[in-house]
Amino acid sequence: MTSEIAILNREAVALAADSAVTVGTPFYDRPKVFPSANKLFPLSKVHPVGVMVYGNATLIGTPWETIIKMYRKKLGGSGFDTIEEYTEDFVKFLTDNRTLFPEFLQLRNLKSSVYGYFSFMLDEIFQKIQSIIKNEGEIPEDKEETILKNIIMEVIERHYDIWTNSPRSENIDEKFEKKIKRKYKKTFIQLIQERFEKLPIPNKGKDKLVEIATLLFTRFPEEIINQGTSGIVIAGFGEKEVFPSLISLDIECIIEGQPKYRRGIYHKIGEESDAAVIPFAQRGMIDTFMGGIAPKYIDEIKRYMSEVLEEYTKLIISRLNKYNEKEKQDLVARLEEDNKIIIENLINGIKSFREEEYAQPILAIVGVLPKDELAALAESLVHLTSLRRKYTPELETVGGPIDVAVISKGDGFIWIKRKQYFKPEMNYHVIFGGEGNESPEG
Repeated sequence: MTSEIAILNREAVALAADSAVTVGTPFYDRPKVFPSANKLFPLSKVHPVGVMVYGNATLIGTPWETIIKMYRKKLGGSGFDTIEEYTEDFVKFLTDNRTLFPEFLQLRNLKSSVYGYFSFMLDEIFQKIQSIIKNEGEIPEDKEETILKNIIMEVIERHYDIWTNSPRSENIDEKFEKKIKRKYKKTFIQLIQERFEKLPIPNKGKDKLVEIATLLFTRFPEEIINQGTSGIVIAGFGEKEVFPSLISLDIECIIEGQPKYRRGIYHKIGEESDAAVIPFAQRGMIDTFMGGIAPKYIDEIKRYMSEVLEEYTKLIISRLNKYNEKEKQDLVARLEEDNKIIIENLINGIKSFREEEYAQPILAIVGVLPKDELAALAESLVHLTSLRRKYTPELETVGGPIDVAVISKGDGFIWIKRKQYFKPEMNYHVIFGGEGNESPEG
């Protein structure tokens, strides 16, 4: 995990990112955190555009740092009129790039992704079996296969409905999905046999598992969170943009040369916005700073009020002796609907108060901050998240040096703080040589 932030006003955009990276180790069940990852880079050597990365540090095994620096080399001195065009060109660079994403990496990622998702489904099947055994005792031997088939199909149907009703990646259509299914069907069937082994899966269940495996690489269900997703934030100024803008992408994988991605945040400073504070990844402490109250606290208020009103409704009904049971049930249903409206109004009121009393005053100041103050604020907000992680029992998934950069129309991409894994005085060829005397970030 990580903590990153972009702060924009009419003059500049400040970007800040921590350096912690969490990795799994094959012989140890606890993740390892290294406080030295690079997550913030200039996207162009000569134009005022930067990029941040969060989430998965690689795309199907290729490090994002390598991808970004190869794109920067390809871009050279070229530029685009808008940040949106930079984003489109970056996605185009990822597409059909066999140098960065060779066939063996794409196939290996496909197999591991499908195997992992089938494992996820298998765990759900076993949990349902354990629940039946716990509640009803041992399953009769003569009913075992029927019950097992019903559970398997129930889980498969649920996941099938989730995936088939989800939106596609914007660059992928039905024709491409059919191509994936046709090319990798034998691989999917083999993975079904390997993962589900001797479970009694009906043929229609196997067909739906093949469909699910296909859609893993083309669609984005809201109900499923893919821990392997990478977040990309591109921010700065296009050639024809006087004020900065920002676009974020969620990118999961590359299959058959096509990236599976979706657009996230798009924010443009201009007529409707003078300033913005936009956190990414672990954003809880930054949201608390901006809103004066933790978002989880609002969720807890909502949960508590729901319980209070539910109990109050029961209390009211229990004292209405003149109503019969049918009338009481009808009244409970009406009161429950009223309760939902009351809670919704309460939460909306709290959110409006947060916006007016906390967020808007801060944004008003951000709108007039000079470049150095933008950088200081960005660094402080990332440090706030790091501090929270350090002094709680949670794993320190935010930490290490904080890299900070400011991008402005006149000065371009300027490092305010930047860690190095090497000594600059011993590597002048990096500082003064290489690709056009670029900065020591390499």
